[in-house]
Amino acid sequence: MSRTAALSLAALARWRADGLPFRHRGQPIFVREAGAAIDQDTSLLCLHGFPTASNDWYPIWDGLVARFGHVLAFDMLGYGFSAKPAGQDYPIGTQADIAEALLRDRGVRRVHLLAHDVGDTVAQELLARDGERRAIGDRSLEIASCVLLNGGLFPETHRASRAQKLLLSRLGPLVAATISEKRFMPNFALVFGPQSKPSAEELQVYWALLAHDNGHRRLHRLIRYILERRANRDRWVGALQRTVVPLHLIDGARDPISGAHMVERFRELIPNPDVTLLPEVGHYPQTEAPEAVLDAVLRFHERLQGR
Repeated sequence: MSRTAALSLAALARWRADGLPFRHRGQPIFVREAGAAIDQDTSLLCLHGFPTASNDWYPIWDGLVARFGHVLAFDMLGYGFSAKPAGQDYPIGTQADIAEALLRDRGVRRVHLLAHDVGDTVAQELLARDGERRAIGDRSLEIASCVLLNGGLFPETHRASRAQKLLLSRLGPLVAATISEKRFMPNFALVFGPQSKPSAEELQVYWALLAHDNGHRRLHRLIRYILERRANRDRWVGALQRTVVPLHLIDGARDPISGAHMVERFRELIPNPDVTLLPEVGHYPQTEAPEAVLDAVLRFHERLQGR
């Protein structure tokens, strides 16, 4: 495989075959891991977005492993190949609990974060917890750095798509019950940049992960993280503003949900904002422009080493 690779059904099958078992509170969680936590400054945790899964990191996985030595990614509860229990919500706090439990299970005490979309929100909660631990001198788990990709970091700049609004409405259960591959594919493609639309096979990959174990029937519950962002704005935006952890934002400017307009807000609210803006890229930079994203991540970490 080259430094970066495209999503494909064959690659998805290999990704799944290489998964490792992990259970959190009795629920099976799909995990991908490369290397081991030997040096406490080489572990990286990747947090995926909505409504996709850890396979989003496949195009840059090998490049990340070459740099960090120990890389972890997991499908959040309700996503991808992880458990998708019916009749419950999937709060951000639970996803953060899984992340911390996985890190501790692997013996990681210091970790770098790479996050996208709803993964950004999980990262914000992890940053808030990191600040609380630092305040009392607890060094059992520390965040060393955090790279964020397109996501709703600020509720006031999040421009929900029509599909997202419907899923959040009283019609949400009905919308989720009637979602099909035919309806999903064209709507999902709208969040990508005009020159980097997913191929038909890439859309099949996204659908396969979403529909696995009837995950598409849970979308009205998964998407409630958007409401959590509003309710927890002070905590999660404050975590970005107060953290001592080095931050970097990589953003596809053509994203209609959290593109250039979100970057403007980031620069307004975050001290010493560090940003890589990808002008023609949409909501999924890691799959639309994997080389550019990997280079931005590596350059950021090179700068950290030089501090």
